[in-house]
Amino acid sequence: MTILCVRFQLPPMYEAALPGLLGLLEEFTPVVEALPPDGALADLRGAERYFGRDAVELASVIRVRALARYGFDCAIGAGPGPMLARVALREARPGVTRAVPPDAVAEFLAGKPVTALPGVGAATARTLDEYGLDTLGRVAAAPLSTLQRLIGARAGRELREKASGVDRGRVVPNAVSRSLVTERTFSLDELDPGRHRKALLSAAEEIGARLRAVEKVCRTLTLTVRYADRSATTRGRALKEPTAHSADLTRTAYGMYEALGLQRARVRALALRAEDLTSADQAAHQLTFDPVDEKVRRLEQTADRARAKFGPRAAFPGALAA
Repeated sequence: MTILCVRFQLPPMYEAALPGLLGLLEEFTPVVEALPPDGALADLRGAERYFGRDAVELASVIRVRALARYGFDCAIGAGPGPMLARVALREARPGVTRAVPPDAVAEFLAGKPVTALPGVGAATARTLDEYGLDTLGRVAAAPLSTLQRLIGARAGRELREKASGVDRGRVVPNAVSRSLVTERTFSLDELDPGRHRKALLSAAEEIGARLRAVEKVCRTLTLTVRYADRSATTRGRALKEPTAHSADLTRTAYGMYEALGLQRARVRALALRAEDLTSADQAAHQLTFDPVDEKVRRLEQTADRARAKFGPRAAFPGALAA
């Protein structure tokens, strides 16, 4: 077990703490891959030899230091490779590291649903389930030709390898997330366009605050509307300029929503994804000389400072109610 997948128990909008937590991992190994907003992969092969301790023992030290220095606990999965560490993380909880022994990989995976593998979505799972291939053990035992006929040659081969415990992944140091997503789910299927817009406003404010917290801007915004019948509609729109300004994101989200022309649609959830992220200091901002816009940006900065000090509800108490 040489790979750790760590998920820090960060409250929403506290992504600004992630760089420091990544620095904590880098005290043990330089091979750390960030998984924003709250996670990371760490390759501890060199650390195990250097410290004379295995990955599970080092995970305990990491947890104690994260609590002592930052006040955040973490859940940790450990395995022979990145994929297996990610799967193990699903069963981990704060205070206990879930480890996959190298000699028990097949047994660990056998009874799990195919969606336990990273990258396997609901559509693929439904296709396999129709043919009785509802667990990783059954997928691993299935003929390769059957899997390739069902989901394609390359996808079938890769799925069978992963289900058999073959983990060809590696930890890529300093990898940067290219997207950031937030979702608003309604307690009951919602027909009211006013509540749809309120949810979009809340989501856009959160996306903007999270982007600013990690000093990023986005070039593209994508809206996904999920309906009561489990179908979904997705629309994307390029922004006029890279931004993390909540007002710009809100206008774009509203524009995409209005363009859908929904008529009494029973909406279950709305999701916004900020894509093509780049560093804020490398993006140009078009000056508008609009006093209202400048005032909004100053209020936004004040709200960000309040949120960082007192938590996400301090700046927008009603923003998370949608």
